[in-house]
Amino acid sequence: MTNKAIISTDKAPAAIGTYSQAVKVNNTVYLSGQIPLDPDTMTLVDGDCASQAHQMFKNLRAVCEAANGSLAHVVKLNIFLTDLGNFTTVNEVMAQYFEEPYPARAAVGVKELPKGAQIEADAIMVI
Repeated sequence: MTNKAIISTDKAPAAIGTYSQAVKVNNTVYLSGQIPLDPDTMTLVDGDCASQAHQMFKNLRAVCEAANGSLAHVVKLNIFLTDLGNFTTVNEVMAQYFEEPYPARAAVGVKELPKGAQIEADAIMVI
């Protein structure tokens, strides 16, 4: 039998749909996608892709911490971009939140994201 727990924090945006911020099963945490919403106002942060990427990583970090982990525990990261031209920018911002060894990662171009965001990421963390 698995040990399943729902992870939730007010330091990251509340779910805007029928999902949990994260679900922990044994020592693995599955983090739902985070877009660059300000958790206090639930509005998209202003600015370019770099500004949005910073907020998105802050939101992911808050959910990791709510599960008693950190971004250093992330083993898989999926990043979704509405413009793959921002790939280099996202790498530069990501380097400010992650250290080597980096998690496995995919970067995928998508047509659109919730609330008009330019970027979204979900992750798997092992603690």
